[in-house]
Amino acid sequence: MRMRTTNKPGISALIDECTRHGMKHVVCSPGSRNAPLVIAIDQHPDIETIVIHDERSAAFYALGMAQALSAPVGVVCTSGSALLNYYPAVAEAYYQEIPLVVLSADRPAEWVDHGDGQTIVQKGVYANHIRYQMTVSEHKCSEEDVSIAFNAALNKWVGPIHFNVPLTEPLYEIEEYDWEKKSSIDHLSADFELTEEEKISLREAWISSPKKMILCGQMDFSSSLKNDLEELSNDSSVAVLVENTSNLNGKHWVHCLDRTLAGITEEEIEAFQPDLLITIGGAIISKRIKQFLRASDIKFHWRIGYSFPEMNTYRALTNHFSAKPGQFLREILKNDFPRNESRFGSVWKQRDFMIQENQKDFLTAVEYSDFAVFETLLDYLPEGCNVHMANSSVVRYCQLFDPITSLRYFSNRGASGIDGSTSTAAGISLIDSGKCNVLFTGDISFFYDSNALWNANLPANLRIFLINNEGGGIFRIIDGPRKSEQLEKYFEAHHTQKAEFICKAHEVEYLKAHSISEIERGLHKFFEEDDRPKLMEIFTPRERNDEVLKAFFAAAASM
Repeated sequence: MRMRTTNKPGISALIDECTRHGMKHVVCSPGSRNAPLVIAIDQHPDIETIVIHDERSAAFYALGMAQALSAPVGVVCTSGSALLNYYPAVAEAYYQEIPLVVLSADRPAEWVDHGDGQTIVQKGVYANHIRYQMTVSEHKCSEEDVSIAFNAALNKWVGPIHFNVPLTEPLYEIEEYDWEKKSSIDHLSADFELTEEEKISLREAWISSPKKMILCGQMDFSSSLKNDLEELSNDSSVAVLVENTSNLNGKHWVHCLDRTLAGITEEEIEAFQPDLLITIGGAIISKRIKQFLRASDIKFHWRIGYSFPEMNTYRALTNHFSAKPGQFLREILKNDFPRNESRFGSVWKQRDFMIQENQKDFLTAVEYSDFAVFETLLDYLPEGCNVHMANSSVVRYCQLFDPITSLRYFSNRGASGIDGSTSTAAGISLIDSGKCNVLFTGDISFFYDSNALWNANLPANLRIFLINNEGGGIFRIIDGPRKSEQLEKYFEAHHTQKAEFICKAHEVEYLKAHSISEIERGLHKFFEEDDRPKLMEIFTPRERNDEVLKAFFAAAASM
């Protein structure tokens, strides 16, 4: 077929090769220097594009889209500070292992640091948070070079890549040429198998460890991994601990770590400490479990995954295995490691169950607060929806309630910043358009990323619960800032902003509530299908929320 595209052959070749490696969606940030890139992308028959004006928001949109697709998504910008605005999303993609593809236009090398407009040093700008960076000539781009970049981003240790493209004027010239679709390129991880030496060593560690803990961090749902964990947890010496961002749910597993840990006394600590710790997946939200394990006498810590081989979160790392979690666990099962008569798994689950029952009693009398709001909202979520949790207090509140099996949970826990939560949720909603996508966000996170609503692509299936407690509520929970004279001004950042006029400006349907009854009355309308997204702003008592939360943990501890 004939294709009309940029007259810069290196650009056309680059974009064509990106599509062969799975990049079928691109988020475009408006500019001029990036015109050849935009023209090549727009004209390519295998690419779908959207335009997001705010560059920081654009990158998080692309991040969310890549998460939903489990495939590379591009984001393209002009030269200068534009690509610096992408940096928060690049860092998030790096630590969360998401294949974000940055395509940045640049000025010709002879003009860098010589006073030309929108010119900065762009080469290596993401050096600490990128899987691969490459400078691409506008005249020529080889298949081999692009393959090297995508191999770094997609094989085993997944993460972001950066193509930086110096471009000369003229920028808008078009040419026609005969285009032929090339075959796509698949990226497959190699099978994992333990060596005989490793089998012997791990078997000995397994036998000598009557208390085994498998701790699961952030990951997407895998039915095979769930089955492997279920089989391993049939061993009474194995305790499986998950968070809702693990997207795993098991009958005999512990799901609410902070809740359970609150009910362990000083005298009982040793009984709950593992001899062998196996960690899989990404970030763990619970600070309590991190502190608990760092203070434990762990003999062996096996970390499973391709990324960050030196990561030693619990200060007890003994082995890192470059394998997918399921591959490693199946090796354990295949080699029939012997069972232990220890009741370590039951000890954890029984304590979790007792505190869960205690929580029910607490909830019957809990006063209106952030805690009560989350308990109500989580009960009303539609079956099979996607749940997005902004950082800070929101994601921590969600961890206090048992995950719902049918839901898929998302949160930007790579770098754990408040930037980009709404944009990421919107990006996922855009791709996963057949589902209701529910974002829980706090006021600081929402207002920080309010430009996420400023675009023509805002999906109608997005629903936002904005918990407005007039500031960063988490700083009233943390002992240090809560006792500080600077609390309100500098840490909590107290404000009186409301979202109503932002919603009106962007044609987002707005609802509000100041009580549980008002929330419940508005939920039917909130979840009704519509041609625009909806936001419910829920106002909670700033000076009461932390007291209710402390009362909950005190109740858990006094069971």
